[in-house]
Amino acid sequence: MRTIQLRRYTLVDGEYDAFVAWWEGCMPRVRPAAGFQIEFAYGLPASNEFVWAVSAEGDEEAFVALEQEYMASDARAEAFAGVPQRVAVYDIAFVGRQFA
Repeated sequence: MRTIQLRRYTLVDGEYDAFVAWWEGCMPRVRPAAGFQIEFAYGLPASNEFVWAVSAEGDEEAFVALEQEYMASDARAEAFAGVPQRVAVYDIAFVGRQFA
């Protein structure tokens, strides 16, 4: 069983390219090393949005426990060190079952 979290961001105006460059340089390295799998990531430059999904083995409770470890990790702190706030709005939720 895998639990998937959908992460939808509205980015700060003018920060789209910088955010995407940072994300591509950090998340594919940091999240998998912490036990997550990146399912997909898409940018919507016309609307200044970035949408991605990350998953982990187990149920939502296991995901939350793993994410708490990740949030407190040195690797995450290093990835975010000196990075300005580029996300204006976060919309994060667990997804239900797959339909197609």
